[in-house]
Amino acid sequence: MKLALVGATGLVGQVMIKVLQEQNFPVTDFYPAASERSVGKLISFGGKTWKVCSIQDALDAKPQIAIFSAGASVSKAWAEKFAAAGTFVIDNSSAWRMDDNVPLVVPDVNPHTLTADKKIIANPNCSTIQMVVALNPLHKSYGIKRLVISTYQSVTGTGVEAVKQLDNERAGRQPKMVYPWPIDLNCFPHGGDFLENGYTAEEMKLVNETRKILEDNQINITATVVRIPVKGGHSEAINVELKKPFELNEINNLFLNTPGLVLQDNVSENIYPMPRFAEGKDEVFVGRIRRDLSRENSLDMWVVADNLRKGAATNAVQIAKILLEKKLVNP
Repeated sequence: MKLALVGATGLVGQVMIKVLQEQNFPVTDFYPAASERSVGKLISFGGKTWKVCSIQDALDAKPQIAIFSAGASVSKAWAEKFAAAGTFVIDNSSAWRMDDNVPLVVPDVNPHTLTADKKIIANPNCSTIQMVVALNPLHKSYGIKRLVISTYQSVTGTGVEAVKQLDNERAGRQPKMVYPWPIDLNCFPHGGDFLENGYTAEEMKLVNETRKILEDNQINITATVVRIPVKGGHSEAINVELKKPFELNEINNLFLNTPGLVLQDNVSENIYPMPRFAEGKDEVFVGRIRRDLSRENSLDMWVVADNLRKGAATNAVQIAKILLEKKLVNP
């Protein structure tokens, strides 16, 4: 099994390596690829040391799978070349997510969209991934009419430079400003570029990607993305209007029986999802489930996950494992 990891030296790339090892993904030849300035660096993987290579060298090796985590511009420039060579590309950027010919995959939700002829596969936005894992059982059982989403997103979602800004601010050092404002002891409703409709790009990802993954363009969705001074994961307050009446015990049972989802909802003992406990874990955590008293057939819930793992690396590796299970890739 030849596997290439494009963007191997980045923050998400490092987590990809960790998850691949933890899940014992069967790799015999590993091609960690990065920009020219990183070529020649050494990376440990699978008990061996590997030299970082160029993206061209990784392409020339003709790997069965290439995981991309190097940004949309790199994916646009290289993904089709790998696909043309017969490689399955699992892309973690926004480059291909809304392409009608590219499946947007969360293995817990829509693995059926993985087929032999679709060589480029998009990994959704981190906030979308954790949300649809929690929404999917609701949509299947009751149908979703409307979503109102507020996210509280970790600085790790922006990258290593954002983490440095937070750390420097907390240490009293003058930081390199990645955000337009200080992030320590602060939060701001700004994720991605602002668009003409007044929403940000991150907010519209939640709208468009959710509809595509759940295969329902009729769901009404509005979102507000907020950046907060946290490293452990993303949190989301989600108001869900369902098409059918429900009982809360039915909802709890649905969540308890959904693989990949962990119910944490015992307010009498202050048990509910928090990023400090989700960090380093692959599951999606859901709690604070309650009926919306202001709207018929509606409920509120709180969803938390490690955005670097389930929101990126773990989801990508799970996609790769399904390619093996479906025998679309032969080791």
